Amino acid sequence: MKTIALIAHDGKKTDILQFVNDNKLKLAKYKLVGTKTTGTLIKEKVGLNVKCYLSGPKGGDAQIASLVAERKVDAVIFLTDPLNAHPHDPDIRTLMRVCNVHNVPLATNLATAALVIKGL
Repeated sequence: MKTIALIAHDGKKTDILQFVNDNKLKLAKYKLVGTKTTGTLIKEKVGLNVKCYLSGPKGGDAQIASLVAERKVDAVIFLTDPLNAHPHDPDIRTLMRVCNVHNVPLATNLATAALVIKGL
């Protein structure tokens, strides 16, 4: 079974909840992982099972990057907020770099997230 990582900055939580809800039937076919806040929201608001790691600022982005490097994640949907600074920006860049190194699809906005889901 393929695994999709779901992450969203605070300013994008509403967007990821809407995206997951709109794609609930498709996403239910995959193993889902995510950072703590995003994953918990998805579980509570949408009802999909998400294995949660640490929150992004506490190392969750780095944990997801490690899973990508270990070939345990097949795609990452990380809705980023490009208009605000984030204290854990180095971890965010690491996750993006690891996705590129290992040729793992990475969606950072709703348009590419839709294409990733369609492509899987």
